Amino acid sequence: MKRTGLMTPASLVRRFVPFAVPGPAPGLDASPAPRRMFQGLPFGGRPFASLPFGALPFAGRALPGLPGIRLPVGAPQPTPETLGRIGDLEVRLARSGAEVRRVQALRYHVFYEEMSAIADAMTLVSRRDADAFDAICDHVLVLDHAAPARAFRRRKPEVVGTYRLLRQSVADRNSGFYSAGEFDLQPLIDRHADLDFLELGRSCVLPPYRTKRTVELLWHGIWAYVLAHGVDVMIGCASLEGTDPDRLALPLSFLHHYARAPEDWRVSALPGRAVEMNRMAKEAVDPRAALHALPPLIKGYLRLGASIGEHAVVDHQFGTTDVLIVMPVSALNPRYVSYYGADASRHAS
Repeated sequence: MKRTGLMTPASLVRRFVPFAVPGPAPGLDASPAPRRMFQGLPFGGRPFASLPFGALPFAGRALPGLPGIRLPVGAPQPTPETLGRIGDLEVRLARSGAEVRRVQALRYHVFYEEMSAIADAMTLVSRRDADAFDAICDHVLVLDHAAPARAFRRRKPEVVGTYRLLRQSVADRNSGFYSAGEFDLQPLIDRHADLDFLELGRSCVLPPYRTKRTVELLWHGIWAYVLAHGVDVMIGCASLEGTDPDRLALPLSFLHHYARAPEDWRVSALPGRAVEMNRMAKEAVDPRAALHALPPLIKGYLRLGASIGEHAVVDHQFGTTDVLIVMPVSALNPRYVSYYGADASRHAS
């Protein structure tokens, strides 16, 4: 399905938020992003300049109606024990319940102490951000092997960044995807029954580590995981701060007019939760101002080739308005894939 209009979302982002030479990004002390966004990722004026997506081998199958990247031929490979390394920083999957609890403590620090999430009594007592999905998800960790030892404790690598991944095969055997609590995902999955979905979420990074190296390792780990498991489509929630859709009319309307998913990839919110995104006429939307109002994560997704679902959903507990990101691997910009390599070898250890 061809897009209409003068510019695509990616071209709009390229025009108004140009690429810069990769390097330390400004604005690391900006106010934190809402939950389920890549909390703390330092894009600032250089959104996704260092993401891991580049050209996959031109062998295998292409997704119907979306020309571009083809997936490698063959069965998925086992996830490597270590997904990548830069200096003292390593990215890998959590290997034990103890490591998952360390992840939950990190998320609590970011979501509930640094940000404004409202904790229930159990969360306050445990000081961990935990839910039932943690038991069935894979947890990507960024570890600092040079972190100083805490007082009276044996020195061990510190968990400084994390990401939660849920494969479709696992979701199907349990209670489904986390984002299905807000969006009606099943029609999308049914329309693409031959494709394998991966949900991304619960990402956060400790403030001192919100740097280019940490971002690169997180995405390197995700890209290695996508390749290892033969993932075709990535989905997940992204959030705009605030719960008043009228005050978010400009960015929501921009996403509706310029980044709305093609019909075959469109997703609606659950009944009773849908927030209309078309709040301004297209001719009234100032693309430059709208892009300035969008969180860096969503701008980066648009640059990657992602599209946005039909509706938004207000999440009062976390003080956000959420949209659904739909990102087929075949639609990824080869520039980003090539940065990390078709086999995710750039930071392989």
